[in-house]
Amino acid sequence: MTGPLLFTVRIQQKLTLAEDIIGLTLVSPDGSLLPEFEAGAHIDIHLANGMVRQYSLCNSPAQRDHYQLGILLDPLSRGGSLAIHQTLQAGDTLTISAPRNLFPLQPSPRYRLFAGGIGITPILAMAESLQRQGQDFELHYCARSRSRAAFVDRLQTSAFASRVQLHFDDDPTTAPLDAPALLANPDSSHLYVCGPEGFIRHLTETAKACLWATTQVHYEQFSAPVTNHEALSNRHAFELQLASSGQIIPVSADQSAAQALIAAGVPVAISCEQGICGSCLTAVIDGEPDHQDYFQTEAEKATNNRFTPCCSRAKSRRLVLDI
Repeated sequence: MTGPLLFTVRIQQKLTLAEDIIGLTLVSPDGSLLPEFEAGAHIDIHLANGMVRQYSLCNSPAQRDHYQLGILLDPLSRGGSLAIHQTLQAGDTLTISAPRNLFPLQPSPRYRLFAGGIGITPILAMAESLQRQGQDFELHYCARSRSRAAFVDRLQTSAFASRVQLHFDDDPTTAPLDAPALLANPDSSHLYVCGPEGFIRHLTETAKACLWATTQVHYEQFSAPVTNHEALSNRHAFELQLASSGQIIPVSADQSAAQALIAAGVPVAISCEQGICGSCLTAVIDGEPDHQDYFQTEAEKATNNRFTPCCSRAKSRRLVLDI
């Protein structure tokens, strides 16, 4: 298992975009064009402390002279966003991955885009792309406070400003988000949602109640839901077997499958470590995984032919991996 292509960029600009949100503009050190990307794509940032974190690209895909990121300082940061906010400066170089897209736009006659908080980043790139293509769309941006909302000026001065509706809890000049009314008629639209877990759940459950087809609803979240402590307390040891060599690798109750593989000298493309990005997705030949990821659909999980060793485990005594 190998990770995505890595290359070096320079931080051209670091700005404060809103309360606890900074913006980074990344460019190639030699001024060359950066790799192509599609709206919804993200990059991995490899930090000096060894951490790897994913951030959505929020500039237009037509702009390949730079990448733009919006990064929230997570109050529960394990060292990722905190390091970026406190230690990185303009002029520094970074190692990043080539863009990958796990949240692509699907062909549709109409799009409804909903962003909560920092979830505006991939949604903003989608709006830029749809506007350039002449597509029909609307964008709803929600935040608890206007002071904590990034890119508001950019949205209000954009070519698609008339398609944008702001919903800020502390701003009476903006309307509250009325999801049932906005999603009452699914027609043939596709719905895209990005933001905190509760925001995504509210929109997707409302869409379901309004009879949206599951194929019309797309979402991306930046962090896994709160840990299920009961599930953690019930964790048990299991084994991994490599199909290519027959090697058996034990996984203890307090160890992830990825940690066990790496300790045994088997490379694993770890990135988010929360089952969100899909970087470590591994084929399973035999056995029943205990899926704990948020990357695969329920239908994909039901096939039991792939699992995410960073967070998922095994219901069976052993998993045979296609490695």
